[in-house]
Amino acid sequence: MDLFALTRALVDIESTTPSEGRLSEFLFQHLAPLANRYGGKLERMNVEAGRENIFVSFGVPLVTLSTHMDTVPPFFASSENETHVFGRGSCDAKGIIAAMIEAARRLLESGTTNIGLLFLVGEERNSAGALAAAKISRGARYIINGEPTENRLALGSKGSLRYQITARGRMAHSAYPELGESAIEKLLDVLTDLRRMPLPSDLLFGASTLNIGTIEGGRAPNVIPDHARAELLIRLVADPVPLKQAVTKICAGRAEAEEVLCIPAVRLGSLDGYPTTVASFTTDIPAFGVNWGTPFLIGPGTIHVAHTSEERVPKQDLRDAVEIYMRMVKQLRSAAGASS
Repeated sequence: MDLFALTRALVDIESTTPSEGRLSEFLFQHLAPLANRYGGKLERMNVEAGRENIFVSFGVPLVTLSTHMDTVPPFFASSENETHVFGRGSCDAKGIIAAMIEAARRLLESGTTNIGLLFLVGEERNSAGALAAAKISRGARYIINGEPTENRLALGSKGSLRYQITARGRMAHSAYPELGESAIEKLLDVLTDLRRMPLPSDLLFGASTLNIGTIEGGRAPNVIPDHARAELLIRLVADPVPLKQAVTKICAGRAEAEEVLCIPAVRLGSLDGYPTTVASFTTDIPAFGVNWGTPFLIGPGTIHVAHTSEERVPKQDLRDAVEIYMRMVKQLRSAAGASS
């Protein structure tokens, strides 16, 4: 399959977190001929029951190209026109998978080895695949992580601090509210104070932001609610400890604050000759640890259409990404002391 056909084939396999199994199997089968032709080692890396990363290496993988297989809901199938490929995951990150595979194929055809491809589950939820890969060492010195950055090299990416906020009350007939205690009203008061909480800024990353992503609670319009819950996410730009302390203080005695996830902001590697950006989103990179080497972040498409009903990736971006990945691999192999 050519670059665009492969992108569409990947998009058309639903892989909403945590249901990546069919896509993992497709990639394993798709990469097998490449591994056989160029003496590669193809691996299934178990993450948990029914979920596995796919890794293929050609010699010691000094430079590894990596991105994720999973997508956010809802699934919708691919389509294309002269300029774009559309569909869930087209830019985040199945077009990137296709571009990385094409880059690896062309590098291998030219005689370049010491490269790897690592495709992961779980990035959209908790980086389960990257955390599992972090326990394994394959000799990598550099990892190029793919996310939609408009093919600009990201100098850093914000982190994530995710909470579940739960308020509890007492049920009563709504005609007699004095006999109950509204969990929803308590939760709304806490959320109001959290929205007013000062958030830090950073010269590289800019401002931290807070999003209240979900709210649920109550039983019926005529019942004083005894339970309410919200999920919120703070995009980190600095040390999370002061923010954690502030959340704890605001919720104390009023609601329960359960920390679900904390991924720090990271500063990333740079290379001469590439336009740069800063990513306001979070990636798998903090979960990789040290076993996969110095991280870089770059990929085709824009994050502004990821997670939307208009998700798409420019075909020219995909073509350019193949060239960019090939160029970066060659530069980093040279930096690692590998022969051409």
